[in-house]
Amino acid sequence: MKEILDEVERWREAGEKVVVATVVATRRSAPRPVGTSLAISESGKMCGSVSGGCVESDVFENAMEVMKSGAPKMLSYGITDDMAWNVGLPCGGEIDVFVEPVE
Repeated sequence: MKEILDEVERWREAGEKVVVATVVATRRSAPRPVGTSLAISESGKMCGSVSGGCVESDVFENAMEVMKSGAPKMLSYGITDDMAWNVGLPCGGEIDVFVEPVE
């Protein structure tokens, strides 16, 4: 979370709303550990990371919804070991990501 704090502060000082997505649980293989965060500004800027690829695009879309509604969300993503193997990954895994507005 520390790596995104300066950027979040700059965005807020510029008058932008900000949402932070944080990995709160992992099961089996995961690209980022628990506590890793991604900040998203109202103008669409991003800082940090919770995963990669299609997961981060979906987190971004959900973050924009959270920004509009003000209501936090828990998101879950995963892939089975068989699915992972079929696309060339050594194993599957799951992550839970909590998305919340910064007040």
